[in-house]
Amino acid sequence: MLVAAALCPHPPLMVPELAGAAAHELDGLRAACRDALAELDAAAPDRLVVVGGAASAGSYGGRAAGSLRPWGVDVLVGEGEPVLPLSLTIGRRLLGERPADGFEAVAFDAEPAGCLALGESLAREGRVALLVMADGSARLTAKSPGYHHPDAEPYNAMLVRAVADADAAALAGLDPERAAELWVAGRAALQVLAGAAGRGGAGGLKGRLLADVAPYGVGYFVAAWT
Repeated sequence: MLVAAALCPHPPLMVPELAGAAAHELDGLRAACRDALAELDAAAPDRLVVVGGAASAGSYGGRAAGSLRPWGVDVLVGEGEPVLPLSLTIGRRLLGERPADGFEAVAFDAEPAGCLALGESLAREGRVALLVMADGSARLTAKSPGYHHPDAEPYNAMLVRAVADADAAALAGLDPERAAELWVAGRAALQVLAGAAGRGGAGGLKGRLLADVAPYGVGYFVAAWT
C-alpha cells in the first residue's frame, strides 16, 4: 500500500556544486524537496523506493551509486560503480543519509500500461513510500531547452494541479505522445506513481504543493502526498 510520496525535479543544477554561482537560484526548490522528504519520514514506511525516468528501464539496489561527472562535476553518491541514471542520481543525493530499498528507472517512452503496472507492483507489499523524480515541460519559454510551445504552459499547469490534488486518475491518463511533444521528462515516472496510488484515485492520500517554479523555462514542481 502506498502511504506517502514525495515528488521532486531532477535537473543537475539541484546539486549546488554544479550550479556554482547560480546555486542560490534553486535554494527554494531544494528546501521544498527537504520538506517533502520530511513528509516521507513522518509516514514511517516499511519500504522507500525511488522512481525516475531514464533512457531505458532498470532496477537497482538500495546502495546503488550514481555520478554527476558527465555533467562536469566530480560528485558521486551511493556505493560502488556508478550505474544510476541522472534522475535517480539526483534522488539519491536528495535522500542524504536516508536508506533506500531500491531504485526504479522507467523508460521515458514507456507505455502508460507498463508504468501503471510497475507502480502497482511496487505498492503491493507492506507500507510503501515513493520518491518520484519528475520534471515538467521544458518548452515553457523561448529560452527553454525545447524552445517555446504555446500549449506547454497550460499543460504544465494541469500537471501541477494533478500533483497538488493527488489526482492519480489525471496522471494515469497522460498521453505519452503529447507529453513527448512538450518535453515532459517526468510523464512515465508520474504514471508509475499513479499506478502505486490506484488508477482511479490516490487511496485517501492528500496532496500538498510545496513549489512550482520555472527558472530556466522548465517546469519544476515539488509536492507531498500523505
